[in-house]
Amino acid sequence: MRFSPDAGSLVSRWGRPNAAPRLLPTLTGWLLAAAVLLALLCSLLTPLNQALWDALNRALPAPPDPRVVVVGIDDATIRDYGRLDTWDRSLYARALKTLDDAGVRAVGLDILFQGSAGGDEALAPLLSRPNVILATTPDDPQGRELGPRLDSRATTGLSVLNISPDGVVRNYQHTYRLQDGSLVPSMGEQLARAAGVSAQTSTTPQTLRYLASDRSTLPVLTFRDLVNGSVRYSSLQDKLVIIGLTATGSQGASYLDVARLPVPGVILQARAVSSLLSAPFRTLAPWIGVFLGVLAAVCAVLLRGMWGFVIALLAAGLSLPLWLADVQFPGATVSLCAVIGLLLVAGERWWQLRHLGTVDPLTGLGNRLAFTRAVEHRWASRSDRPIGLLLVDLTGFRSAGDRLGIQAGDALLQHLAGTLRGNKRRADVVFRWGSDEFVVLVDGSDPQELSLFANRLQQALAEVEGKVRASIGHAMTGPDIHTPTELIERASRMRYRNKYRGE
Repeated sequence: MRFSPDAGSLVSRWGRPNAAPRLLPTLTGWLLAAAVLLALLCSLLTPLNQALWDALNRALPAPPDPRVVVVGIDDATIRDYGRLDTWDRSLYARALKTLDDAGVRAVGLDILFQGSAGGDEALAPLLSRPNVILATTPDDPQGRELGPRLDSRATTGLSVLNISPDGVVRNYQHTYRLQDGSLVPSMGEQLARAAGVSAQTSTTPQTLRYLASDRSTLPVLTFRDLVNGSVRYSSLQDKLVIIGLTATGSQGASYLDVARLPVPGVILQARAVSSLLSAPFRTLAPWIGVFLGVLAAVCAVLLRGMWGFVIALLAAGLSLPLWLADVQFPGATVSLCAVIGLLLVAGERWWQLRHLGTVDPLTGLGNRLAFTRAVEHRWASRSDRPIGLLLVDLTGFRSAGDRLGIQAGDALLQHLAGTLRGNKRRADVVFRWGSDEFVVLVDGSDPQELSLFANRLQQALAEVEGKVRASIGHAMTGPDIHTPTELIERASRMRYRNKYRGE
């Protein structure tokens, strides 16, 4: 291989003539690739955002729709009428008659009737009214197995709550797809239709808006007062009424909301109706979340410094105004991606600090400190694995650098370093010893093999043109060498003999 120091050759081999020398082997490309890969993986972990959305839902409870009223079968009602399964169902008929007289728009009976009971004859005709929605289950979506005999005009809706694996009710659905593939509307969807909301057949879970369940925010009347007619009709006119069990200690009647507090199922049904009557939350498309996560990680890597924290805080802070605008922003995922980028930058800084004092910035070889550490590391085992040392002196390099220019001199030096790397064995290590000196640490060799290696390296360097001549001295550990300094001095004496002999 020949090297010509003319300007054209320098441009073709090393880029622009005025390019700055390489300071350190850059990790930016690897960091960006790692940032993209980790951000892609992180963006697929959608449950990360659920805790953020739960916190926003609790901190910013939505006002209940004033059209929704809950009639609770509370403890006082149970004390007066006994257990729910022993009731005469004419009580429901009386309650429905009161609601009808008050002029309600629709009534949802969140009660699952089982078997026949007294009073079915009085209740069945009322359940066939179009403004009465009867709760059913996925096993019996049409209510055919209910005690009261229903005709085909009865309106039914599934009384189903979407319970997350952690036991929290976070969302609702317009409709549910049964095992036979049919779509059946939920009770909340049927009540929303009665209020004039356009019918929806989507089976995608929607976020259930959090409402405080006290009387000041969600009207709750007692079933006993409704049966006795002790209610103000004006508070019920044109309302959507949901009747359900609110008594404490009723098995299976309470569920956890996003505040992780037990809430009666009828209250959660009322929240679902309020959510259906308001603007639904919009969730960003998955690809947008992935793109934003990757962008945050890449920006954190490119901007360096503490910008990763700034991007993470901005992403988390952006979730609040977007939530108020009914948009669920994956702020937790984007923030974590930005932190990942920041950690990658911190890792790069650690790597640079760890290697900055031991790497020659121009050639990328280890410097004199790295050589000293390498010798000290191998010195204890020199009796089993002899250590060979080659000192390479580039005679005429300084004058060639002055004649060709700084850029061309650096390019020549880098080329010489590459030649040394290309001719060493796999276990050997090359270091830059001085401005125009290199040292090769040879492991596990003998004097004859070391001499042949020195001659082969001398021939390889001789093929590099540029008015530079290499003088090489070598030495190997033995019984007469007790310290690394003695090994270096012996190789240095041979180098100077070869240098002056060549001159």
